[in-house]
Amino acid sequence: MNKLIHLIKGLSLVSVAMFFTYSCSKDSDTPKEEDQLTQSELKTILETDGAASSVDTVLAEIYMNDGSSAKEPNDCYTSDYTENGFIVVFENCVLNGTDNVNGTLTVTYAAEGQTASFTANFEGFYVGDVALNGTRTYSFSGNETEGSYSFSVTSDMTATMGDDSTITENGTKTFGFNIGETLETSTFSLAGEWTLQANGNIYSVDVTETLEGNLSCGYLTDGILAVNKNGLEVSVDFGEGSCEDIATIIYPNGATEDVSMKD
Repeated sequence: MNKLIHLIKGLSLVSVAMFFTYSCSKDSDTPKEEDQLTQSELKTILETDGAASSVDTVLAEIYMNDGSSAKEPNDCYTSDYTENGFIVVFENCVLNGTDNVNGTLTVTYAAEGQTASFTANFEGFYVGDVALNGTRTYSFSGNETEGSYSFSVTSDMTATMGDDSTITENGTKTFGFNIGETLETSTFSLAGEWTLQANGNIYSVDVTETLEGNLSCGYLTDGILAVNKNGLEVSVDFGEGSCEDIATIIYPNGATEDVSMKD
């Protein structure tokens, strides 16, 4: 189960990153910049989750160890199990190449059937110079017979950046993975709905059609993402299954903008 959690989380983060690190190719009818959802704003949509997610895999491992004596990597954090969960203390941890992670997380959990869940409370927790406050609730479920697994994160978080600006995120993202007989039939997905407030703007994000990809292709190949920025509604269409690096942004006036998902 630990390896599957690693795999689900890793593939899911890769699929999201593929979308948010594109280079733009604009049509002549694309709205002027103030009426657009810019590349930097799309990156902002993931910044809070990006900082907090650096500890997600560690928390999942501690949860799955459940008091076992498994060695903690780098000896940079310690965990103490309680009746209702566990407490983990990070001291200058470098996780997945992130900036140093410091602080204490109090975690409570519950499990039922093939679904497991726990909630981590962030209070004055630091990833580099980013301070995180709030909660993240994690849920795992899977069907080994069918080879399908999912990992959901519900956030109610505020990230305070080094320049004292803040990003607030509320909502749920669900990452899925299905093991097929071939790379083409082994798929990953992203669904969910969340809201962010940053730089005086409010962004409502909704995966209206589940974003999907498969392990034989380096890009998302299906699904539609809707973003509402202060009333400006934009949708991003990832296609209908073909392995292409192009997604299409559709604006309210009907103008379209093709973007490449290549680095």
